[in-house]
Amino acid sequence: MADDKKMAEAYWQANLRLIAGCLVVWALASYGFGILLRPMLSGISVGGTDLGFWFAQQGSILTFIALIFFYAWRMNQLDNKYGVHEE
Repeated sequence: MADDKKMAEAYWQANLRLIAGCLVVWALASYGFGILLRPMLSGISVGGTDLGFWFAQQGSILTFIALIFFYAWRMNQLDNKYGVHEE
């Protein structure tokens, strides 16, 4: 019983670390590059516009979609590691 509780706690800790990491990447891509760092990125051209504007319009959306697939892939690995995978 105690071993199951430790495994469950370790699973949730790993899950929370993964969520926190994904949120940091999302915030950096959407708020950091698109708003806060936009003046620094204005000299870099992507698709005819500056990189800051591109992140605000397209990059944050593409980053979010990539994070969804990364989260699903990584959670499948964690589920298998801790024995809570779907059959």
